[in-house]
Amino acid sequence: MNYVIHFKGGKIKKEGRGLSFFYFAPSSSIVSIPIESNDFQFIFSESTKDYQEVNIQGQITYRVDNPKQLAEALDFTVDKKKNYIKNDYEKIQQRIINEAQTASAGIIQKLNLKDSLRQLQQIESNILENIQSSKTVTMLGIEILSVNVLGVTPTPEMARALEAQTREELQKEADQAIYERRNFAVEQERIIKESELNTEIAVEQKQKQIVEQKMETDVVKQENSQKLREMQMMSNTTLEEQKQKLIDLKAENDKKEADSKEYILNASLRPYQQLDWKTLMAINSKGIDPRNNIALAFRELAENADKIGNLNISPELLDSILSKKG
Repeated sequence: MNYVIHFKGGKIKKEGRGLSFFYFAPSSSIVSIPIESNDFQFIFSESTKDYQEVNIQGQITYRVDNPKQLAEALDFTVDKKKNYIKNDYEKIQQRIINEAQTASAGIIQKLNLKDSLRQLQQIESNILENIQSSKTVTMLGIEILSVNVLGVTPTPEMARALEAQTREELQKEADQAIYERRNFAVEQERIIKESELNTEIAVEQKQKQIVEQKMETDVVKQENSQKLREMQMMSNTTLEEQKQKLIDLKAENDKKEADSKEYILNASLRPYQQLDWKTLMAINSKGIDPRNNIALAFRELAENADKIGNLNISPELLDSILSKKG
């Protein structure tokens, strides 16, 4: 994982990754540059827009992208025991940390305390972009793989203040939630009661309509009944009138018939009005029962009783008169 450069006489004789070769130490210089990825931690103390101190903690991952360029900027010469003659390897991390701190200061100073505690991803992205575009990092031939901001923390006093404030806000939100829940329950109860009242009103209206419809039906029935009675009365009146006319007509006919009979009878009896009854009896003697004649004789005797002294009537005569067989 090391990129090796063999200098001899001030010129590069061999270079490459993972080389194995022999060299003459008094006239040679070996440069060994580690090209594996490396991680290192950082922690910065910065001030926010509202002058509150925060600590930014994170991790940066990088690797050497251009070993020859790095070898020109820093000294990675090793001795025969493979130990670095100078400790320039640590300068890489320091220079990256300096760039990261500059980038973090630029973003933190634009945010207030609460925003800086919440916008970790934005801070992380801003630091990564600034380091990748840094001239220092580009000059070293280093590639920044990732920047991870693990946390932004305020001072303990401010943390307790924020906790208290957050606690109060949460309590307010809880109270507001309780109020809204109660208000919702009251609103729902009002809606239910309103719905019940609307239902009762609708039922009352329906009942009223039913009563009105029933009254209209009763009125119609009464009107129909009255019309039927009137029609019946009219029919009866008409029938009675017809009966009266019939009776009158019959009476008139009977009167005419009686008058006719009276006229016929008068006409028949007019010749006999001036005749004596005796004459009539004599005229009608044909077929007259002899007992009628005897009865007439007794009548004559009764009419002239004051002229008769004594009158003897034998039982045989009375028997013959009263007997049905004569």
